[in-house]
Amino acid sequence: MSREKVYELLKKVPKDKVTTYRELARAAGTHPRAVAVFMKTNRDPVGIPCFRVIMSSGRVGGYGSLGTEKKIELLKKNGIKVRNGKVEPEYVYRFGK
Repeated sequence: MSREKVYELLKKVPKDKVTTYRELARAAGTHPRAVAVFMKTNRDPVGIPCFRVIMSSGRVGGYGSLGTEKKIELLKKNGIKVRNGKVEPEYVYRFGK
């Protein structure tokens, strides 16, 4: 498992979808906390859209120094509906099993 594998999987998430830390970790063969660290230390947020990774509960979660409001703004620009800080389940992308 590597940071690059997680990033490559994240790039496959369609623009109008999100994925969860747990789902991304499962697909990459790692732990959700490792995914969270990779997202937090992402040096290319344009090329690697870490704002598209949310909590399994549907909560948006943080977005580093830019904050949750910026993350919600980016999600909405991508056509993802956010209500009360949560993303509806139909927007969650699941990797093939």
